[in-house]
Amino acid sequence: MKEKVFFIPVKDNESDSAVAQRVRNCLSEKMLLDHVKDRDMVAIKTHFGETAKSGYARPELIKTLGGIVTEKKGLPFLTETSTLYKGNRNNAVEHIMLAHRHGFGYENTGLPIIMADGLLGDQETEVSVGGRLHESVHVAALVSMVQSMIVVSHFTGHLAAGFGAALKNIGMGLASRKGKLNQHSTAKPSIKSKKCTQCGVCITWCPESAITMGDDSAVIDKAMCIGCGECLAVCRFDAVGYNWAVTYEDLQKKVVEHALGVVRACPGKILFVNVLTRMSKDCDCMDSFEKMLPDIGILISFDPVAVDAASLDLVEGRGGKSLSDMAYNIPYRCQIDHARDISFGNPDYELVTYQG
Repeated sequence: MKEKVFFIPVKDNESDSAVAQRVRNCLSEKMLLDHVKDRDMVAIKTHFGETAKSGYARPELIKTLGGIVTEKKGLPFLTETSTLYKGNRNNAVEHIMLAHRHGFGYENTGLPIIMADGLLGDQETEVSVGGRLHESVHVAALVSMVQSMIVVSHFTGHLAAGFGAALKNIGMGLASRKGKLNQHSTAKPSIKSKKCTQCGVCITWCPESAITMGDDSAVIDKAMCIGCGECLAVCRFDAVGYNWAVTYEDLQKKVVEHALGVVRACPGKILFVNVLTRMSKDCDCMDSFEKMLPDIGILISFDPVAVDAASLDLVEGRGGKSLSDMAYNIPYRCQIDHARDISFGNPDYELVTYQG
């Protein structure tokens, strides 16, 4: 049986308020949030963007989704996780400050922001997935504590994953730091002696006592290291190095298996909302932004694989060429193919157009 994916077409550069209103109408008429009950805690996962000019889903849409949950007497909030790389989002404090700068503060959305993986990205839960690459994965602890989630994903190209949408937004975006490290690398961390200040913070935080202080810098015992990445998070001087090398196919497969972990960890329904506007060849983590094709619309489904498959088909149909010709010339359907291989979701979908 094909999975339903609701499609709300939008005009190019249509106003955020007009789009949000049509999303509200669709959700109401199709009863897509009727599973929300009194006092259900509902996490709304999105991406706040690295810079103000990137194409992330806008606060107006988030406000609308939160408003519907509130009307159903649920308790909605915004959530995200910390990044691995140094930037504006690698800890809860700076990440939330950036979210406020980009208009996601309570005054604009009516929603508090609660980080899904804690202050430093290490609050996690382990979930059995029985995948081809992982027997279990580590995802943000908050995922297993809410009654429901709404995942708002902005479709973009991606220099390693081929494209980013719902699967990547939960697979990478709701993994704990350990889960992110696992997806990005097969190596363990090392200390950059020239940058190490010998402050000893990494030694204090290492859960396995695998770090000691050498003559010139801290030193990691690779035999004792478990690859948790605690040192990467607590070092404030960029003195912890990591081998980020991983093949495109392996990365995409790991993303999918972590996405499966998120779906299994959440005790209630997850509604996936893919935003196909302001689409660029690069993900919203990048500083650059160049629109790669006109706006298409909003897609909504309870199946992350179906909504991503539909999004990809619509993007290529509107662009008139493959995504690799519009973004990066790398394999990009591995996410969908691997999900099918491990019986996760349904890539066969029925597109239901909503014009209201």
